[in-house]
Amino acid sequence: MASVSKLLLLLCSYHTLTAHAGDDRSYKVLATGSLKTDAVCTDPKATPSSGGATVPLHHRYGPCSPVLSKKMPTLEEILRRDQLRASYILRKFSGATGRAGDVQQSDATVPTTLGTSLNTLEYVITVGIGSPAVTQTLLIDTGSDVSWVQCRPCSQCHSQADPRFDPKASSTYSPFSCSSGTCAQLGQEGNGCVSSKCQYIVNYGDGSSTTGTYSSDTLALGSNAVKSFQFGCSNAESGFNDQADGLMGLGGGAQSLVSQTAGTFGKAFSYCLPSTPGSSGFLTLGAGSSGFVKTPMLRSSRNPTFYGVLLKAIRVGGKQLNVPPSVFSAGSLMDSGTVITRLPATAYSALSSAFKARMKQYPPAQPSGILDTCFDFSGHSSVSIPTVALVFSGDAVVDLDPHGIILDNCLAFAGNSDDGSLCIIGNVQQRTLEVLYDVGQGAVGFRAGAC
Repeated sequence: MASVSKLLLLLCSYHTLTAHAGDDRSYKVLATGSLKTDAVCTDPKATPSSGGATVPLHHRYGPCSPVLSKKMPTLEEILRRDQLRASYILRKFSGATGRAGDVQQSDATVPTTLGTSLNTLEYVITVGIGSPAVTQTLLIDTGSDVSWVQCRPCSQCHSQADPRFDPKASSTYSPFSCSSGTCAQLGQEGNGCVSSKCQYIVNYGDGSSTTGTYSSDTLALGSNAVKSFQFGCSNAESGFNDQADGLMGLGGGAQSLVSQTAGTFGKAFSYCLPSTPGSSGFLTLGAGSSGFVKTPMLRSSRNPTFYGVLLKAIRVGGKQLNVPPSVFSAGSLMDSGTVITRLPATAYSALSSAFKARMKQYPPAQPSGILDTCFDFSGHSSVSIPTVALVFSGDAVVDLDPHGIILDNCLAFAGNSDDGSLCIIGNVQQRTLEVLYDVGQGAVGFRAGAC
C-alpha cells in the first residue's frame, strides 16, 4: 500500500494557493455579539459556484431552519455529543498499521449499516420525495451513505414538522425486492425480508438507529428531479428526538446521493456552512471547480464513505507552528457532522500555546468541556483574534473565517490523546467556505466567503 511519503511525491504538481477568508493580516476582528445565538434570520448572501442543482442549507436550530426544532442544546451538550461522534470515527480508523487513523492504509471496515452519529448533525436541506412531491427536511452527513425518511405507517417514530411520507400516495414509489442487486449491495448480514421487500437497518455510533424498507422514488432538488432515487423508508427508529424528517447521506459509498446522481450531475458536490445559525448556506450537486484552492482527496477502498485529505501544517498569526510533519502522517477526514476539529496532541498543544500568546489582552476563562483554551471577553463589543490557517498537501492554504476559529469564547479545536492519530476537520472550521468534494478528479477544494 502507498506510504505517506509516496503520497506526498504525487502532490508535487500542485501549486501553492491560498483561500483567504477576510484579509491576510495577522489579526482579525470578531464582534462578540455574533458569538451569541441568533434570534432573527438574516437575508441570505450565499453565492454558490456554478452547478447542476443547488438547494438552501440551514442550521437545524437556527431561526432560518424550516424545522420546528427544540431549543438549541447547550454548548456542553453539543460538545458531549460531538465527542461521541469523534471517538466513533477514531475507533473505526484505529490501529490498522500501528498508527491510529491512517486514511490511506486503514484496514478497518465501516459497513454501510453503520453511521457516525445522528444527534451531532447540525445542518438541514429541504427536498421533495414522491409524485406528487412531499416536502421533507433532512439532515446532511458526509459520514453516512444511506439516506432515509420516516414513512407511514410507523411503529416507532419521532415527531416531525413536515407530513410523514406515505408510499401509498406516491405514483412513482417502488420498494426493492429481497432478490434485487440493489438489496444485495447494501452488504449487511441479516438484511431481513418482509413480504418480499428488502429491509435496511442503519445503526449509528451514538446508539440511535433506523430500519424499514429500502425503496426508490422521485427526488426533487429545487427545480431538478432525480428519478429512481434510492432511500430507506423508515418504519421504526430510536435514539433520535429532533423534528427533522430523516437524513441525506453525502458519503462516498454506492448508496449516497452523490454516487446515485453522478450520471446526472457528475462526481462532484459542494456545500457552504453559514457563519452563524442566523444565516443560510447551500448544497450544490455538480459543483464547478473554478475559484477553489485544491488538495488531493485520499480515499480507501475498504472504507469508501469518508473523504480524506492530508493536513501538513498550521499557521497562527501568519507564522507556521513548529510541528513535525510526521505528527499529521495519519491523514485527516473532512466531516460535516463533527463540530470541533480534532488534532494530534502535539499539534493541538502548539496551536493552543501560540494562540494564547497572542491573546494576552484577554483574561483566561474556565474550560468548556473539551475546549480548554478559553477567554473572558466581558465588556468587549469586539475582540481581536490571531488568524489561523490550515495548510494541506499541495500547499493549499485555507485561511479560516473568525467564526471558524472561536466558538462561544473558546478556541474551536481539541486535541486527541496521542500523536500519529487521525485529524478530523470539523464543521466549525468549514464555516463560510464553499467546500468542494470533487470525487471524479480526486480533489477537495476550498473557496472563501461563499456564504
